Amino acid sequence: MVIIDEIEFLPPSPPVHDILGGAGTYAAVGARLFSPPPQSSSVGWVVDKGRDFPEELTALIDSWDTSALCRSNTDRLTTRGWNGYEQAGNTVKRAFRYTTPKNRLTAQDLTPAFLLSKSFHLICSPTRCKELVTEITSSRKELCPPDQYVKPIFVWEPVPDLCTPEELLNCTNTLPLVDVCSPNHAELAGFMGEDGLDPDTGDISTVAIERSCEQLLASMPLRSFSLVIRAGDQGCYIARNGGRKRQPGICQTGSTHRSRTHPRGGLRPDTDMEALLEGLLRDEDGIIAREEIEFDPGLERWIPAYHQDPARVVDPTGGGNSFLGGLSVALARGFGIEEAAIWGSMAASLAIEQVGMPNLGKEEDGSETWNGIVIRDRLDEFRARIAGDA
Repeated sequence: MVIIDEIEFLPPSPPVHDILGGAGTYAAVGARLFSPPPQSSSVGWVVDKGRDFPEELTALIDSWDTSALCRSNTDRLTTRGWNGYEQAGNTVKRAFRYTTPKNRLTAQDLTPAFLLSKSFHLICSPTRCKELVTEITSSRKELCPPDQYVKPIFVWEPVPDLCTPEELLNCTNTLPLVDVCSPNHAELAGFMGEDGLDPDTGDISTVAIERSCEQLLASMPLRSFSLVIRAGDQGCYIARNGGRKRQPGICQTGSTHRSRTHPRGGLRPDTDMEALLEGLLRDEDGIIAREEIEFDPGLERWIPAYHQDPARVVDPTGGGNSFLGGLSVALARGFGIEEAAIWGSMAASLAIEQVGMPNLGKEEDGSETWNGIVIRDRLDEFRARIAGDA
């Protein structure tokens, strides 16, 4: 949803009001960062405006030249939310609550053009994710001739309130339906009944993140999906199960080595996968369809946060949603999960440098800038930094 935010910072920073926000907005701008016109129209999202929707926010949305489906309803207020922050050890916890009734989006809100998108960003509970994937897939198939149907990429961001041990089984049942599941470190820990913090330092525990990912991946050893855990100043952790590639033609970038030698989910790079799956991948004549067997050995990797100086982080609101907008658009354009996470890191870095949305501008040669930088330049610099650290 699109939400108008009120943000209450830790003292002495004053609160701010009427800030364009919401997961839908930040994910859209995360994708828009990499989509200058005319490609900007490939970013689709729904904007529900109540009678109190500020004109200046309409102008801001229009300036991005996206395919925003704007719907006005004078019988209701715009969905609004309160964001607050509190210090917890060495980390800052974010609290959120709605201050007006929310207007939840469904698959029925998607136009035919939206239904044919290459990727979808979903933020919802595990059960709701299953429903949305089923509804979107069904509606999409109705629009496509059977020989032209292509499965879209689903990027699922679990809703924080339902990242609990009681929802863990629902979570594992949802994982096979999506391509990427991306909770933040606290949400991942919530599924496991933990806090995700190092007991000695109070910092985000990278060990807990890796352990929890190992457990989730082991729950679905023959399914190929990715976990991308957003971990604040620790960066993000990518963990992907081995298995048959869903779309062998998609370009995979970066390394696929394991950082440790222990197996995940019972699968190893040297596992005889053809023998393991014999009897599961047979054609109608009972012959193994060998051309279908193309396996991915899996991946686990940390990618650092772009900003290493805490002073550059003005407001973390929306950083995770922007990350997933950047990641989703990279996957939609055929990049592998590592490169997609780098795009996501770039989007997050721009979302958190100010209160509200990053600022769109132009160079003299017509190149777009966001917060005064050309995003490709920042991408090149970040890739070089990562390569130097490897």
